[in-house]
Amino acid sequence: MRQAVHAEWTKLRTEPGTAWLVLAFIALTVALSATAAAAVTCPSTGCGLDPGRLSLTGLDLGQAVVVILAVLAMSGEFSTGMIRTTLAAMPRRITVLAAKSAVLTVVLLAAGSIAVLASVLIGQVILPAHGFTAANGFAPFSLADGPVLRAAAGSVLYLTLIGLLSLGVASAVRDSAVAIGVLLGLLYVFPVMAQVVTDPDWREHLQQIGPMTAGLAIQATTNLNSLPISPWAGLGVLATWAAAALMVGGLLLRLRDA
Repeated sequence: MRQAVHAEWTKLRTEPGTAWLVLAFIALTVALSATAAAAVTCPSTGCGLDPGRLSLTGLDLGQAVVVILAVLAMSGEFSTGMIRTTLAAMPRRITVLAAKSAVLTVVLLAAGSIAVLASVLIGQVILPAHGFTAANGFAPFSLADGPVLRAAAGSVLYLTLIGLLSLGVASAVRDSAVAIGVLLGLLYVFPVMAQVVTDPDWREHLQQIGPMTAGLAIQATTNLNSLPISPWAGLGVLATWAAAALMVGGLLLRLRDA
């Protein structure tokens, strides 16, 4: 396993697009989060906005870069034929998938921590100047606050699970474009459907089972009772999606020829 992890780490870090995708993810996430925080003002009468979600808005778009990075980590080898060399050197295909998962997890935990920490720190500077103060009913926005710390740590885990979900789908689909299309549809279709459906019960169910809508509940720091699903339960839904994708991807990787 150690050799497989070393090989996958070497492949991922030497791939020309990896560093650019990681930098693009961090820059896009932080820039969008800062823009969202600067664009909103909360008056003394209240605005009904959650400062935690607001400061982490960039993840909504940044996760698309995570999807691309994770998909290319697997399907890129199929498109170039490199997968044959990989499987010749390491015939245990589940070990290969496990090694890719381990390496991708470490990379996303590191990149996600940088992006989330920077977004929260920027929000900590911007939001109080835009009305998110104790005088307007908001707790001090800081990582020292339990809900904010949970939102930040949970967001890093969210990004990692999105990456593992993407890796599993790419293992099953193999084609980069198809895998990215499937994943973006899976992430963004549920929120759209929830907005279109008029029945409140169905809307709530869609928000509870969608990988993005459920997973991003972890970012909530206010009005937790109004959420369709609790923060950690929502992250559990996303973890279930990721585990199922990896199981199916691993099974198909074992059964099909390279």
